[in-house]
Amino acid sequence: MEIYQKSCEVLRYNKLTDTVHDVWVNAPDIAEKALPGQFVNIMVPGFFLRRPISICEVEKTNIRLVFEERGEGTRVLGGIKPGDNLDVLGPLGNSGFSVDRYSSAILVGGGIGTPPLKFAQQNLEKSAAVLGFRSKANVIMAEEFRNATVCTDDGSFGFHGNTLRPLERLLLERVFDVIMACGPKPMLRAVVALADKYNIPSEISLEERMACGAGACLGCACKTVADSIVSYPRVCKDGPVFDGKAAVLC
Repeated sequence: MEIYQKSCEVLRYNKLTDTVHDVWVNAPDIAEKALPGQFVNIMVPGFFLRRPISICEVEKTNIRLVFEERGEGTRVLGGIKPGDNLDVLGPLGNSGFSVDRYSSAILVGGGIGTPPLKFAQQNLEKSAAVLGFRSKANVIMAEEFRNATVCTDDGSFGFHGNTLRPLERLLLERVFDVIMACGPKPMLRAVVALADKYNIPSEISLEERMACGAGACLGCACKTVADSIVSYPRVCKDGPVFDGKAAVLC
């Protein structure tokens, strides 16, 4: 797949929480080629390494990026405003979630792992979402998902607890082709275990620290085991979406 480096104008900006930013940028070439689960790498002024951000949504020639402040670089990036330009590299990653293979899916998002699942749902005929957050103050995009169950660890909004009980209830009540998940590793481990229990395929999007974002530096290699063969694919180039059965979430 062709990768583009473009100067992209910021069209819209919104702040979803104190630390989560929602940005639309004009990126026609990237929007045309992007697949659910892929990401872009953004240059931040004053920093050597780009910041990887999942593609949340595509609308004609524009892409939506929802990201959380996790350090000085993303804090600086959070100060952008409409009319600014971003140096964007993408789309990056493998073919992403298999929305062309499956017609129905349960989408499981944890915290800032929620945004890329929006792009997946756009491309599925049938879906339900289970979204987990620490508290009501951390909930993002809940109203944007179809058939969504929202969970909070402290019970301040929606279901009191993590995503596992609502996910298992969906697995018991209805038939879906696959589980697609993105979020913290403990959640992903539990999701894969439930998928195995109910004999349903799972696809998980992993997050690792990235330097180049294009597979050259090997800094984001992760362990997978398929047919007893151990390998170390790169999250940025071979992922970020992997078969749940193969990924070793240590």
